[in-house]
Amino acid sequence: MATVLVVEDTISEMELISGYLRDSGYTVISTTDAKEALVKAEQHKPDVVVSDVVMPGMSGLELCRSLKKNAGTQKLPVVICTSKNQELDRLWAMKQGADAYVTKPFTKEELVRAVRLVAN
Repeated sequence: MATVLVVEDTISEMELISGYLRDSGYTVISTTDAKEALVKAEQHKPDVVVSDVVMPGMSGLELCRSLKKNAGTQKLPVVICTSKNQELDRLWAMKQGADAYVTKPFTKEELVRAVRLVAN
């Protein structure tokens, strides 16, 4: 099954997302830091990245832009998973290169569906 890199600075959220994905058969790599996620994306070559937006240091949207600019990771699908639920936020994320947008709170089905859609 596919490998998913989860980038979430809130440990409880990371555990929830990781648990949902593992329960659905995915291998999960995780980090609380977007800059570290860039390194892990290069090293582990995941099939999908699921990232929060609001994080210290580098935001999830900056991470998305960086992944899409890098030749080694530009085809890597990115699912933004955030509490920012305005249509403008979703449109801005898509403009940064996001492939899917899931708003918190989300169900296991919503998250897994988004990951499945972009992983294919």
